[in-house]
Amino acid sequence: MILMFKKISKAIKQINSNSKKIVDHYWKNSMSFSTNFTNKSSVKLSYISYDTYRSSVSPVVIMHGLFGSKNNWNTLAKAINKQTKRRVITVDARNHGDSPHSSIMTYPSMADDVKNFLESLDIEKAILIGHSMGGAAMMCTALNYPDIVAKLLIVDMSPVKTSPSLNQMTDIIDTMLSIKFDNSNTLSEARKRTDQLLSETIKSPSLRQFLLMNVVEKSPREFSWRVNLPVIANNFKNQIAVFPQIIPQLVNKTFDGPTLFIAGTESDYIKDQDHMAINKLFTNAKITYIEGAGHWVQSEKPAEFLSVTTAFINQ
Repeated sequence: MILMFKKISKAIKQINSNSKKIVDHYWKNSMSFSTNFTNKSSVKLSYISYDTYRSSVSPVVIMHGLFGSKNNWNTLAKAINKQTKRRVITVDARNHGDSPHSSIMTYPSMADDVKNFLESLDIEKAILIGHSMGGAAMMCTALNYPDIVAKLLIVDMSPVKTSPSLNQMTDIIDTMLSIKFDNSNTLSEARKRTDQLLSETIKSPSLRQFLLMNVVEKSPREFSWRVNLPVIANNFKNQIAVFPQIIPQLVNKTFDGPTLFIAGTESDYIKDQDHMAINKLFTNAKITYIEGAGHWVQSEKPAEFLSVTTAFINQ
């Protein structure tokens, strides 16, 4: 994953080095917003805002995938800000990154998080972007709250079927749950030890490096997973790994605004035969494939991804 991030930086090196990353706010407590929350289980999302141009048009809000964080999108967020002149905000999903932990891990609850996050910043409409799990959360937001979504861009996630590749995540989750953190002296030591344990079942070095970003030092010489792993594990098969179109409150709902699905030709998440069903839910959707990209489209083909994304935003 480190190599992927370096590749992103190289591919979009034209970004102005003076582009200003503004950390507006980190929400680190789990208290709910006040009475205008539609769901009392909503949490306050941690975020970073990139706003070099102080634009007043609809901003772009990006949510990462499972086990990711807002920081995964730093470089691309700066590039999107530069090429669209729009404010770009990356958020941590509930139970991820610096956002609060919750016993609830459903897409409707994540949609409420996004809705109330926008309200807290006085944002009437936003362009929503989400990858994988974040894509499902943003789709649910658009279906439940279409009036707050200016445009929708989904990265390699289908609302129709679950990819067999996604089901393989259960083995990864089980491996992560089996890790017993020792009292290493430093975070680097703890991550090195965890990497050795993960390597017994997870052979991909880049995937292990990605997961290791979630190993944190909660107190001196006490290490743990930053993500709420038990809740993610308990909800993965019945909530995270399936799109909630079967949930009653989403039945017969559609999103009619401009929508773009970006998929990788080497990924099995969005298949040709699913296009018709996708267009029933997202009636103004276009689907494009980036040649040679797998599920991590934005990391594997960053220049191509950036070109397609900014063209859609600027339309």
